[in-house]
Amino acid sequence: MLARTNDPIAAIATASGRGAVGIVRVSGARLAPLIAAICGRTLKPREATYLPFRDADGNAIDHGLAIHFPAPHSYTGEDVLELQAHGGPVVLQLLLARCLEAAAGIDASTGRPALAGLRVAEPGEFSQRAFLNGKIDLAQAEAIADLIDASTEAAARSAGRSLSGAFSQEIHALRDALVHLRMLVEATLDFPEEEIDFLKKADAEGQFAALQASLDAVQQRARQGALLREGIKVVIAGQPNAGKSSLLNALAGAELAIVSPIPGTTRDVVSQTIQIQGVPLHVVDTAGLRDSTDLVEQIGVARAWGQIEGADVVLFLHDLTRSNGADYASADADILRLLSEKLSGGVPVLDVWSKQDAAPLQAPASGISVSAKTGFGVEMLRQGLLEVAGWQAVPEGVYLARARHVEALLRVEEHLVRAADHLAAGAMSLELLAEELRLAQNALNEITGEFGVDDLLGVIFSKFCIGK
Repeated sequence: MLARTNDPIAAIATASGRGAVGIVRVSGARLAPLIAAICGRTLKPREATYLPFRDADGNAIDHGLAIHFPAPHSYTGEDVLELQAHGGPVVLQLLLARCLEAAAGIDASTGRPALAGLRVAEPGEFSQRAFLNGKIDLAQAEAIADLIDASTEAAARSAGRSLSGAFSQEIHALRDALVHLRMLVEATLDFPEEEIDFLKKADAEGQFAALQASLDAVQQRARQGALLREGIKVVIAGQPNAGKSSLLNALAGAELAIVSPIPGTTRDVVSQTIQIQGVPLHVVDTAGLRDSTDLVEQIGVARAWGQIEGADVVLFLHDLTRSNGADYASADADILRLLSEKLSGGVPVLDVWSKQDAAPLQAPASGISVSAKTGFGVEMLRQGLLEVAGWQAVPEGVYLARARHVEALLRVEEHLVRAADHLAAGAMSLELLAEELRLAQNALNEITGEFGVDDLLGVIFSKFCIGK
């Protein structure tokens, strides 16, 4: 895709389906001949003009608003034409086809095609051009897609902060501090004969400590932002008839799963995304875990374990009405052993004791006691899930971040930890210190896109929708 960035491009920029308004967007250089062919007149920059959109014979395809954004004051940094028409899919396809046809037509004033090479845009290509032309950085470009895909109000607000540059500004501040430290180290390396200790005079250790503190704060907000964007996958597991489906319904506030006193009712995966303080939780109800001779139930149990292995949090349900039985307790212990074997060490397992309203026994203090019937303990469980996920209720300070941002910041932290060791070692380790600072800066640059890795850009922008 990067090799074709000089081609003019066009696409329908609104979602598929019918609507009151739809937009066809064109971006390229010198759009005046194309504008004249479709609109029949020139357009004042950045001023909406109501007019007919003409076909090759001069007949009106539709009437709507045309807006011309001359370069560089446009979304892509190139000349941009937006045609706002009625939002029927046939009308928009006719307009797009007319743009491509008019671009190939001969401009009478020049004797050349009106807009040679105009083609349909690839996914994300308008935003990619905005990035390549310096209108936005890579983190802001990703925030556009995140704003469109936001599933909660908190995620949308945080994506808006990222799009406005809040996240990028913090990354740039970290980078500037790193560059300054690199300058001090390089100066010390370049003038050893002068015996000038630039590092001590400039309080390099103090600057380094401040940089690490700033990085910690950015990491915290980025992790919160990643939670808002990605959410967490919560899998409800346990023996048959432990109340898993009832708990899913209670958490979701709707009757999503069939509830029956007959063990083995749930034989397939049932999932629902819910919100807690704006954080998406993808809650999955699974088949009861037990040995069975029923082929269908065996498949359900196998799928349950597959869901468990991909979980961020596992809610292990214990039935309080049966927990004092030796066979039931033994089966619970076997499941816990299998959970510890199948889950990576970082995946938490929360013990949840169900059917509190009907239980003759008290739940152990280590778990959360709930009743899906009365709602007892459900809110405590919701808060427990947020705590386990690492969520802190600071929505106004959070910007939306992606997993790759969090991973890049983690690499920055690792390089700074090693750099701190080299700084403490003194003059003998200055070259190693300089290298760790350089690597830390490269990791930061990956977030905003200030590097030249074309493959990564292609992957990121290809996930955008057409017309964006």
